[in-house]
Amino acid sequence: MIRGIRGAITVEKNEEQTIIRAAERLVRDLIKENSIEPDHVASVLISVTDDIDAAFPARGLREIEGWTYVPVMCMREIPVPQSLGMCIRVMMHVNTKIEQENIHHVYLEGAVALRPDLTGKKMSI
Repeated sequence: MIRGIRGAITVEKNEEQTIIRAAERLVRDLIKENSIEPDHVASVLISVTDDIDAAFPARGLREIEGWTYVPVMCMREIPVPQSLGMCIRVMMHVNTKIEQENIHHVYLEGAVALRPDLTGKKMSI
């Protein structure tokens, strides 16, 4: 079964290292919270809001050992008025036997506002 695992994080500055480090932190948390192995990942989609353009956040994922060959694509988020800015979102497609309700999605910093119903809710895996 392929499951989607979601996450998001906001950054304070549109700066290369800030973007790369935030993306790396988010993906590391997703890996840790869901016991993800790179060989089980089909693909990763990363979107950014229009106010982030100083770096490709996928570079943060490439900092993680073993993730060299995981397919990653970066794209722009739809610019909906009054939506959360300075935000990096991740959708990871993972081969797993974990039930949908036991997937742990990760929202950090200002991105907690996107899914307050999932924030701090530990799921068993």
